[in-house]
Amino acid sequence: MKFIYILFFIPLISFGQSSSIISIKQLLESNKFAKAESLLVEYVDTHPNDVEGIELLGDTYGQQRKWDEAITEYKKLVEIKPNVANYHYKYGGALGMKALTISKISALGIIGDIKKAFLTAAELDPTHIDTRWALVELYMQLPGIVGGSKNKSLKYAEELEALSKVDGYLAKGYIYEYDDEPELAESYYKKAVTIGGSLTCFDKLTKHYESQEQPNKAISTIEAAQQKYNRNALHYQIGKVAAEYNVQLDKGEKCLITYINNYSAADGVPKAWANYRLAQIYKHKGNKTKALKYIDLAIEELPRIEPFKKEKNTILAL
Repeated sequence: MKFIYILFFIPLISFGQSSSIISIKQLLESNKFAKAESLLVEYVDTHPNDVEGIELLGDTYGQQRKWDEAITEYKKLVEIKPNVANYHYKYGGALGMKALTISKISALGIIGDIKKAFLTAAELDPTHIDTRWALVELYMQLPGIVGGSKNKSLKYAEELEALSKVDGYLAKGYIYEYDDEPELAESYYKKAVTIGGSLTCFDKLTKHYESQEQPNKAISTIEAAQQKYNRNALHYQIGKVAAEYNVQLDKGEKCLITYINNYSAADGVPKAWANYRLAQIYKHKGNKTKALKYIDLAIEELPRIEPFKKEKNTILAL
């Protein structure tokens, strides 16, 4: 059973200006969560009612996907400060993430606690956007027999729209896509692009077109995002769609070469994957020599990636 994916953000809170706390902040900024955890455990042991310390420890556990430990810390928060919406939201989020790691039968046992946490957060804070997103997803993903409801999901999407039109449109797009109503989903994703125009909005619409096997519309959407944001990473996305769906191969080839020539770590996707996509494009074009050249480059950079090895076997069989 799929629940909600919750992102845990680490607030750099202030306990004071002791050298130990400064060190913890530096560790968190460097993503050294295990070391930060050991220092925070010691801090919380000596400051058991410091809600900031408890929250930070819970967030640190969340970053390491230690859901049981995160649940314990967030439960402390809702007991100490029961009127803080964000504490209930994080508690429900950690429970939801735990539900993804256990059996479906076991997950059913904590659904009530998840719902209660999110509903409490929503009631405490009528402006809490993340909680309403969680409820939209939860009610869509739950089977009806245990409380799933499209109507309830739409109710929270309406509340989101009242707070943020973009979030409301994205939520409705998600609902209709999940409910296999692609035309309605497309209309709301397009509204989100028009009103908000963020990379997230473009990405949702792009992924929708990919899921509907409409690669040319996906490419057009990525190109519109590229015109607005001029991100090198979008060159890779165009090449990826072209390679996967065997469409607009010349454009895909050009974009992937541009991506490789302008690559930096900030682009996210390693160059090996761009070489892999180029190999796919040359395979589609029937150019075995170039296809082998680029798949070998991909394998050289990331030798353990199984799709690369399979692709090379496919190319060799041409």
